[in-house]
Amino acid sequence: MIYSVDVRIEVPVRDTEVTDRVADAVENVFPDAEPVHEDGRLVSETHSLDAFSDVLHEQEILDTARRVFRRNSSDEGFAFSLKKQAALEGVVNFAVGEPDELGEIDVEVRVREPDVESFIDYVAPETDEGQPVDPAREYGDRFDPEDETY
Repeated sequence: MIYSVDVRIEVPVRDTEVTDRVADAVENVFPDAEPVHEDGRLVSETHSLDAFSDVLHEQEILDTARRVFRRNSSDEGFAFSLKKQAALEGVVNFAVGEPDELGEIDVEVRVREPDVESFIDYVAPETDEGQPVDPAREYGDRFDPEDETY
């Protein structure tokens, strides 16, 4: 699938935290992102969620991801938050309910092509008994932004 998305990732860095460890948390679940320190937070942008989608597949949490994405979607995109500590271990744990004391990894996805629903299906396909139904991409089929033949 050819798509066009802008993903903005923001995460606060508290005085008690080591900036490099917070950056590691972001890069563990969004390896294409390169966090930049800006005024007490790390900010990064990427144009792919393929590696993140792979983590969702590995953890078998596609249904949970779909619910979170849809709950926080609009005609222009969707947003979600992740727990920092889990991300440091390379694990996706969606932040719901009360905000975490240290802050969370906030992700905003703006979808230009295709439509938002189709992109959600691409990142977290529908499942039947935990297995993707008619996935738009194969698990592990990561987009390589350096590959000019894409």
